[in-house]
Amino acid sequence: MRIISGLHKGRRINAPKKLPARPTTDMAKEALFNILNNTYYFDDISVLDLFAGIGSISYEFASRGTTQITAVDQELGCIKFINETAESFEMPIQAIKSDVFKFLEQATLKSTIIFADPPYAFPIEEFSKIPELVFENNLLEDDGVLIVEHSKHTDISHLENYNYSKSYGGNMFSFFSHPTTED
Repeated sequence: MRIISGLHKGRRINAPKKLPARPTTDMAKEALFNILNNTYYFDDISVLDLFAGIGSISYEFASRGTTQITAVDQELGCIKFINETAESFEMPIQAIKSDVFKFLEQATLKSTIIFADPPYAFPIEEFSKIPELVFENNLLEDDGVLIVEHSKHTDISHLENYNYSKSYGGNMFSFFSHPTTED
């Protein structure tokens, strides 16, 4: 895996094979960040990376200048790897070992971008809990976006606050945001 852009562009990250992670492909990451680059100044936002795995999305944000990044994963090995890599690259990533759903139930942290990359094999009920908890607990800033990565075979377009999806190979990103109010 490599960092696509920013200060650390081209740097390779070699995670131990034993870690239970499925990093977002370079092609999908590049496409996602092209979308986000048209909406956000990365140095002005805060990011919550859920089911962070080895931290590939967190590293991309940090490389682009984001200074408020929280990565959450329940696997201690993944959290240790993120901490070691962030320290080595001098990246401002706070890694937290926690079950994501418990974290979302107790969190008070508001973020501009919340990225969730749960296991592709999750049942639809588990996928639906992510936007449900994010919006119920008001964890997304008003101009923010929740992005859920999933397989193209999983349809979550019926969930509340869904906006649209983009497909890249077998990966799909579904975007959720606060409803817009017209004056």
